[in-house]
Amino acid sequence: MSVDLLIERIVTLQNPTVVGLDPNPDAMPPHLLERAKGDNPFERAAAAVTAFNFALIDALCDIVPAVKPQLACYEQLRHEGVRAFYETVRYARQRGMYVIADAKRGDIGSTCDYYANAFLGRVGLAGEELPVFDADALTVNPYLGADGLLPFVKRCHGYDKMIFVLVKTSNPSSGEFQDRLLEGAPLYERVGQAVEELAQTRLGRYGYGCAGGVVGATYPEQLAALRAAMPHTFFLVPGYGAQGGGAKDAAAAFDARGLGAVVNSSRGIICAWSRHKKDEREFAKAAREEALAMKEELLRAIGHPIGEER
Repeated sequence: MSVDLLIERIVTLQNPTVVGLDPNPDAMPPHLLERAKGDNPFERAAAAVTAFNFALIDALCDIVPAVKPQLACYEQLRHEGVRAFYETVRYARQRGMYVIADAKRGDIGSTCDYYANAFLGRVGLAGEELPVFDADALTVNPYLGADGLLPFVKRCHGYDKMIFVLVKTSNPSSGEFQDRLLEGAPLYERVGQAVEELAQTRLGRYGYGCAGGVVGATYPEQLAALRAAMPHTFFLVPGYGAQGGGAKDAAAAFDARGLGAVVNSSRGIICAWSRHKKDEREFAKAAREEALAMKEELLRAIGHPIGEER
């Protein structure tokens, strides 16, 4: 199963992290933009983004199990940017990394079929069933109900993929809706219950299902409560680093084996060269150093080797 593949990479590398590949041309090393080729600004920016991502993937693939490209960063660069997204997903998988497409898709059932085909399944063309973006996993918005989730779950079962459903997100205003009471419990708890039920429809050998949950490190008490309430749901944990969450906060996402979650850092790693005022041409080296530091911080917070009972 897809979740088993992610867990096995985490255990092998002893690193429960995912790096968000969220490139912003304004914050990228200037030399990449200066040497990028193309017939227009969008094409040159997309070429620079691709070069940036490939260098980061090369620097991280032997120490970090997964990457999470945020589709919005690529869509702002028109179709040239979407191609950069496609190339990034393909290259990361070629280098052995697990790829979570962060697109937060969700719509009525028929539209979800198209989204699910694009990111997780296949499209029928000229008598063939062809993959499109072919990510390992996709973030999904649950707020249209079951018919907005089941097409994704179907592709997970059919093509050995995974989804991460928004449960309790890391942004400051998440509570405006997610914390509202529904039949005596916060809405995010009700969503969590539904995701846990989906996870149990197909479990892997580590006890986790193909439906995961997005739960932020910026709300550690809720994170700990959801971990207890969702024992078969693997968590994608945003909010570490630039958003204010720390390793001790994120540690609540893990089970007694140090499994059950992968913690995301985006700007904190890919922009490490700028934050630490290093030579822009050493951006990939700076990202690697920051990723290793994050790994060690999380391992200290977990307190024992990943995969072993504490």
